[in-house]
Amino acid sequence: MRVFLVGGAVRDKLLGLEVKDHDFVVINSTPEEMLNNGFTQVGKDFPVFLHPNTGEEYALARTERKQGIGYTGFSCYAGQDVSLEDDLARRDLTINAIAQSEDKQLVDPYFGQQDLKNKILRHISPAFSEDPLRVLRVARFAARFAKLGFYIAPETLTLMKEISLSGELQSLTPERVWVETEKALQTDSPQVYFQVLRDCGALAALFPEIDNLYGVPAPKRWHPEIDTGIHTLMVVEQACLLSDSVAFRFACLVHDLGKALTPESEWPSHKGHGFKGLSVIKKFCKRLKVPNECRDLALLVSEHHTNIHSAFELRASTAVGIMDKCDAWRKPHRFQQMLQCCVADSKGRTGFELLPYPTADYMWEAFQNALKVDIQEIIAQGFQGADIRKKLNEQRISLVQKFKDSQKRDEQ
Repeated sequence: MRVFLVGGAVRDKLLGLEVKDHDFVVINSTPEEMLNNGFTQVGKDFPVFLHPNTGEEYALARTERKQGIGYTGFSCYAGQDVSLEDDLARRDLTINAIAQSEDKQLVDPYFGQQDLKNKILRHISPAFSEDPLRVLRVARFAARFAKLGFYIAPETLTLMKEISLSGELQSLTPERVWVETEKALQTDSPQVYFQVLRDCGALAALFPEIDNLYGVPAPKRWHPEIDTGIHTLMVVEQACLLSDSVAFRFACLVHDLGKALTPESEWPSHKGHGFKGLSVIKKFCKRLKVPNECRDLALLVSEHHTNIHSAFELRASTAVGIMDKCDAWRKPHRFQQMLQCCVADSKGRTGFELLPYPTADYMWEAFQNALKVDIQEIIAQGFQGADIRKKLNEQRISLVQKFKDSQKRDEQ
């Protein structure tokens, strides 16, 4: 048996990036030999084994043949006659089809090193079209390597368009779509992921709620970019400068979904779009099985971001009401995330990228003042039951009002 390091570990090492996971392919071996050497088999559809000491994955070299619909419709052959080149040929991109032998020699039958040098994401063979999941994977790689200057080869993008038109994207399970999307949201440039999907026609098939935002105008005075789809990706880009939280970035992605529901007769105004977007976000998250943490923050941002933008004009009671709805008292970090999403929303506009957004700091300071209420003191005064809550709310509003008044005096 011969063992080769393959895939992302080799690619990332050549790019000078941190290597987190190691995957190995084994040629000229059998399941029996692997088991006799202490490996544990974990793969059912094809032979994958865990190393007895490191726990890393070792897979027998295999070929695949398309037999059904979707990314699971493949038959696998892992005989001893399958060569390393045969195994590498079934992979998606040339940069992922480079192997390294145990003596550190590179095996690169599909010129992946050249494509790494030229920063090209290129498919290996026409068999690329057999797996619809590869549309999402390539879009994710484009997002991950965007800052390094990588781009998708035109012929590969053409195949991605053909897959999108074929209808096979509908065979992808919601869980798999979310896995790839979550990974994309963890990259430096997740907006590239969604732009690539739109470029190849996959956004409309997989994320129609986002695709529907394109062509929906906003007032030019406040949105020089005008198009709401463009604005959305600009907000996601700004979000990455503020937080690496997936929930945060997801909330920024879907904050304006309600604008797609505005009747054309009311364009470019979108009155009440935040509230309208709540049902869209809930359906979106249910369909893709989005984690509750992502959904809950997204709902708060959608419902409250327009009020936060007008925080200086809000009554103290309204400001405290927002804090209540956000459960800021028990979850201050989430409230702060919601405010920071509003920062991304403000800066995600053409010409507004570098402008300050004092509103978030203002609301956070108002919240800090509201926190000064001592509930134990209220109880000590003899208040009971619902009266405690009422008194607590009154005092919070009073402190926020005093804060607002002090801010106005400072301005004068």
